Amino acid sequence: MKPAYPSKNLSLFPEAVISSRPDSLFHEDLARKAGYHLIAGVDEAGRGPLAGPVVAAAVIVPENCELDGVRDSKKMTAKARKKAFPLICEQALATGVAVVSHTYIDEHNILKAALKAMRSAVLALDPQPEFLLVDGINGIPLSIPQRCLKKGDQRSLSISAASVMAKVYRDRIMCCYHKMCPAYGFDKNKGYGTSDHLRALEKYGPSRFHRFTFKRVLGHDQRET
Repeated sequence: MKPAYPSKNLSLFPEAVISSRPDSLFHEDLARKAGYHLIAGVDEAGRGPLAGPVVAAAVIVPENCELDGVRDSKKMTAKARKKAFPLICEQALATGVAVVSHTYIDEHNILKAALKAMRSAVLALDPQPEFLLVDGINGIPLSIPQRCLKKGDQRSLSISAASVMAKVYRDRIMCCYHKMCPAYGFDKNKGYGTSDHLRALEKYGPSRFHRFTFKRVLGHDQRET
């Protein structure tokens, strides 16, 4: 029988100890010592862009896993992420990816959309995890025991792997959107508010893929290329 969470296991995660350990599997090892074996890292990509979906990934890596070069996806080049993606898929015990659309983001808000994506990514895992390591400060609405880690994509290999999967998957979606709406440069900016993207918004108005509730999109004529 797995130990109760969270009250019984909070002592396993003293922040003073966590911050002093560089080991990328430190948090996974702590969960295993608590009796959990299938531990998933969960992260999302796409909270900040002005266009496109939010994508989440969940990854269960085996004990003592080595994923050379895999770290916070924001600190990796596009080439490195592309190379790491199949490596993660090959070595992981299970992976799950979920996409939540820009229309859902507009109808609810980006936080609810991100949590929905992460929840769906976890539920897509087979086998299902016994414990979750979640990037950020917001828990996923699931009954599975979990630990939120600030900057978790820099501190946990499982979360780093999830961040890479989510980023690569979302980038591919944005490159497809670029083919349908090339004026905005989605293949390069991936929906983020770069100067070229903002100039295109000013000239053409939002596309069908923009988030109309986001401040830098609001106020433009709702025209479409």
